[in-house]
Amino acid sequence: MARAGLGVAAGTVASLLAVAGVLGSEEATGPADLRSALARAPYRIVYETFHDGNWDLVMVNADGSAPVNLTQTPDVHELYPHVSPDGTRLCFVADEGRGDAMVRSVYLMNLDGTGRTLVARNARQPCWRADGKAIAYLKGEFDKFCYLDYATKGIVVYDLATGRHTEHPNKDLYHLYNLCWSPDGRWFLATVHGGMGYKHTILAIEANGMKVVDLKIPGCRPDISPDGRRVAWGPDDWVLRIGDLDFSGLEPKVVNPRDVVTSAKPMKIYHIDWSPDGRYVAFSRGPAEKRLGLAPEIVGVKAAGWDICVADAATTNCWTPITEDGRCNKEPDWAPVPTQEP
Repeated sequence: MARAGLGVAAGTVASLLAVAGVLGSEEATGPADLRSALARAPYRIVYETFHDGNWDLVMVNADGSAPVNLTQTPDVHELYPHVSPDGTRLCFVADEGRGDAMVRSVYLMNLDGTGRTLVARNARQPCWRADGKAIAYLKGEFDKFCYLDYATKGIVVYDLATGRHTEHPNKDLYHLYNLCWSPDGRWFLATVHGGMGYKHTILAIEANGMKVVDLKIPGCRPDISPDGRRVAWGPDDWVLRIGDLDFSGLEPKVVNPRDVVTSAKPMKIYHIDWSPDGRYVAFSRGPAEKRLGLAPEIVGVKAAGWDICVADAATTNCWTPITEDGRCNKEPDWAPVPTQEP
């Protein structure tokens, strides 16, 4: 299987976006079967990577082949990619400037790298609404740059058609990170760390109201499946877990949790993300070594030895790496191939 190497291979975005073969009906039963299925999957994966002293966003086939650098900006660090539901656009954060002048901002661009547009300065961790017409992001807590992922205060929704920024009605939202949006648009899920009266937990936040619900599941970085029926998250540094997400009652809840990937120390596993069909999850994996006292899973913190992996979501520990260069590869996000016009 071809995988992303030390450098970004030559190629064009046009060829990368060519539609791959449609998946067969068979289920993966082991890593070899999984690799074979991924080679035929009609999806791509975008992730952040550090090479030549710079963070860039790279897109690969689902099996890690045919890598293309989408950003190629030696003076700007691009991080935290999230692909639009139709697979045509990408929102992300960019760290610009140096030292005390550094600022993290949210940007939007086409998936081929064109049409780069500033959404908001001093903003973090954007996510898409399911209709692809709006982006939600977290405002930075401080004017001075800070790597801590929970240094946030407030949720804002950006309407792509009007350019309007609308603040969430609940003004008491702070120290959130890893925001995601339920497919029906009614709820956000996010981790809170030392804020809103919580020590550390995953919350469901009413998208257009004031309700905040503690889901009472340990850990962080939730991701909702495309059908809205499941949630994946990391209960600790060494496990990735999936549970059924129940919105039928007065308050959301998570039931029937099970482990989908486990990892022996010192190899951490983080940043789980659902494939568009819900069959797979991508994640980051690498050693636990800190840099300047900061954990390697934090956005913008170098993570030598980290790579992108994909697991079969229907079983436990059926997974394969799709990168092997260890160039701080983190924050994978799946990209559906856009529908081709006849």
